[in-house]
Amino acid sequence: MIDFYLNGKRRQCADIPPDCSMLELLRGPLGHTGTKEGCASGDCGACTVAIGEPTADGSLNYHTVNACITPAHQAQGAHLVTVEGLSRGDALHPAQAAMVECHASQCGFCTPGIVMSLFVLHETQRTRPAPFTQQRLESALGGNLCRCTGYRPIRDAALQMADQPDTHPTWADDPSLPGAVASLCRDVMGRTEGASPGHYTIPRSLEALRELKRERPEARLVAGATDLWLETTQQLKPLDDLIDVSRVEELNRVEAHPEGWWVGAAVTYSRLAPLLDAEFPAFGRLLHRFASMQIRNRGTLGGNVANASPIGDCPPVLLALDARLLLDGPDGERDMPIDAFFLDYKQTALKANEFIRGIFLPRSEARQLKVWKLSKRREDDISAVLAAFAWRLEDGVMRDVRLAFGGMAAIPLRVPAAEAALEGQKPDEAAFAEAKRALRRELSPMSDVRGSAEYRLVAASNLLERLRLSLDMIPTDNGMEVMLDAYAH
Repeated sequence: MIDFYLNGKRRQCADIPPDCSMLELLRGPLGHTGTKEGCASGDCGACTVAIGEPTADGSLNYHTVNACITPAHQAQGAHLVTVEGLSRGDALHPAQAAMVECHASQCGFCTPGIVMSLFVLHETQRTRPAPFTQQRLESALGGNLCRCTGYRPIRDAALQMADQPDTHPTWADDPSLPGAVASLCRDVMGRTEGASPGHYTIPRSLEALRELKRERPEARLVAGATDLWLETTQQLKPLDDLIDVSRVEELNRVEAHPEGWWVGAAVTYSRLAPLLDAEFPAFGRLLHRFASMQIRNRGTLGGNVANASPIGDCPPVLLALDARLLLDGPDGERDMPIDAFFLDYKQTALKANEFIRGIFLPRSEARQLKVWKLSKRREDDISAVLAAFAWRLEDGVMRDVRLAFGGMAAIPLRVPAAEAALEGQKPDEAAFAEAKRALRRELSPMSDVRGSAEYRLVAASNLLERLRLSLDMIPTDNGMEVMLDAYAH
């Protein structure tokens, strides 16, 4: 049974299969066909809907998701809003009215998803006002593809929505709804019944998760489902035994310690962003190149690690930072360095009944970090090469050098020989030339549609050269960097 609110009204749906997506639930049993299916992979945003979840202050926090790759069962105890639920009689929501007045809809297929992204932007502005910058607008709409290339009027509509007086009643004006959703959430999250014809279970505690892994070690774990769900939408594989870890309290914590931060495996990228922006700015900037807002709202750092993709964006950064993992299960916990976790393509050190409980990010004020991603598109694209470099300068020489790459082998990896060429050396041309030679000796990249092996080798070498040049730059008042005179020519 999925028990939730849909556009302000309570709904209960029984006998929903574990691998039913939110999009299938809406367009099928619920008959809400305004939400469209486009790519079925979370790339185009035509299926964007909003999920409102209770907060500690008694309000509802709305965020966008791709309904095509979000499990229907994740609506449990939440408020699901679709494009059908925005207007009040003849009164359009400000997002809808602005789209109409600016002639921002052409073929109309992607319009519902765009409107839903603007709806969440509008609700966020109401509850947490902030300057309406171009960067904020691009972030909100970065996951919505307009196939008619009508971005200028869409942008105009967003700006008009921000400027016009807000007199439209919204979900935030219903004083009873947040309490009703919160009460439902507390009630239904303790349920552990199966989902016909399989199992979809949502544990709330670490102990409950351990017990489920003891009973069903072969069950698949799901958090944001941003990668796992492609198995059913793209490969048509059944997912009939799932354990949803997204509500496990211990996996949703970010804990600060003198030595660093423990990040729970179910913490989403959107929740993690403020910490990264403050403590690891290069890592934080990577998130703006990492998928879309819809994906960042559901995807998790733990899932990116557990997925063990050779082109995952976060593992190389974690390798460069000397991160650690806490593995857990019914047989106890294990703490291991992240470079011991990846064994081979899609193979990890996780046992069948284990899960990732948290990721430790070490604190080091002296350590510097650079992260560069190469991809065919600036936003919402998979890496061809990702490089993460960490080091500290001590008396003019490089110490604790870590050079990590994604997209270069079957697993994300460090290059010890290249690190050794820089360790204890001045960051000069000779040292980096030796590091680049070691890089070419040690790496045998793959070739695929994103780049040939030779391209990846050249790119990795060029990124090392970029690191050398960046060490000879100084910051300016406007936040830019300029070359020192010695390298200006």
